[in-house]
Amino acid sequence: MSDAQQRPLRADAARNRARLLDVATEVFTTRGVGAPTEEIARAAKVGVGTLFRHFPTKEALLEAVMVRRLETMAAQTAQLIAESEPAEAFFDCFRLLIAQSAGKNDFAQALAAVGVDVHSTLRESSTEIQAHLGELLAGAQQAGVVRPELGLPELLALLAGTSQAMEQLRADPPAQERIFEVIFEGLRPR
Repeated sequence: MSDAQQRPLRADAARNRARLLDVATEVFTTRGVGAPTEEIARAAKVGVGTLFRHFPTKEALLEAVMVRRLETMAAQTAQLIAESEPAEAFFDCFRLLIAQSAGKNDFAQALAAVGVDVHSTLRESSTEIQAHLGELLAGAQQAGVVRPELGLPELLALLAGTSQAMEQLRADPPAQERIFEVIFEGLRPR
């Protein structure tokens, strides 16, 4: 590892990197992964050279955005466990994960297309989120608000399917809300 890789970023460089990630997340989520890096640099109010110093390729930027998104989701699910009642935490987490999944498949496909092992890159954060989901599910089941026979694999499949449905209904928030109502009703004990 070189000295440049070992040294912490200067404060201004750290701010630039964080701003680039914020802007890239917004641009890639709203415009798609095909959005040009020049647009991201311009919106972040930095030069393209600054962008490429932090992220040598567009794929490196996409990867950093995905890792950051999953790390943020892991932190948010942990916060729900710590600060909310089991029923509220479970259903809030379900909504959070669906909301945060927008564009995730596009990111993963773009990275896989250039040879990035997405599962390996995201394994740590994904494992942490799944552990939190298991804890939230168990808490909601103990509180009697979620069917006791539901397992984590079924919950993960339900989240994946709901995420795809919500992508198709992105322009119709009332329809999305109806989907949540139906799913949440089906999750409750009979």
